[in-house]
Amino acid sequence: MSAKRLAVLVAPVLILVSGAFAQVNELAVTAGLTFVSTQTVPSTGLPIHFGDASGSVTANYARLLKTHKIFGLYAELPVTYVPGMNLNYRYDVIPANVRALFLTPSVRLNIFSRDSVTPWVSAGGGYGRWFQSSNLIWYGTNPGPAGTNTGVVQFGAGLDAWFWHGWGFRFEARDFYSGVPTLNVDTGRSRQHNYNVAVGVMRRF
Repeated sequence: MSAKRLAVLVAPVLILVSGAFAQVNELAVTAGLTFVSTQTVPSTGLPIHFGDASGSVTANYARLLKTHKIFGLYAELPVTYVPGMNLNYRYDVIPANVRALFLTPSVRLNIFSRDSVTPWVSAGGGYGRWFQSSNLIWYGTNPGPAGTNTGVVQFGAGLDAWFWHGWGFRFEARDFYSGVPTLNVDTGRSRQHNYNVAVGVMRRF
């Protein structure tokens, strides 16, 4: 069989295969802010402030698992990094700042999944790590550990808007419910909410 005839036979097959797998993968990159509520140290009655808001970036890969009427069920992996969260406390005993990484495999349910605008909810859980500064808030070396591992539960909601040839815009809000970083003081808490609000772009392929 000549190469030309082979190409004529193979091309339709490739088109069909690519069509069958088209539009089932998504890649999103968003940037936003992370908020953590103030915590009080019971022994002193004084608060630890986690800054007003900390920047964050999220990369998210998702794959469509199933569609049913107006619904689309996705498996997704949001990976969120918070590069710096300043801390504030009266006494020079806590780290100057912390960083965070959250990896939370999840399932996501989109409503009107094939329309140009689709709201969604997400839930899942996975791994998180806090990175504590090597310095204390005023001066001196942090005597605590450099990192703290934790389990994370993720709940989220958002809105996707597809505007041009597989490109879209995303608004999302997620709560990463994690263990607490090592702050060298007892806040009476073992877990905390880390609220993340972000916007960004998506690519469907």
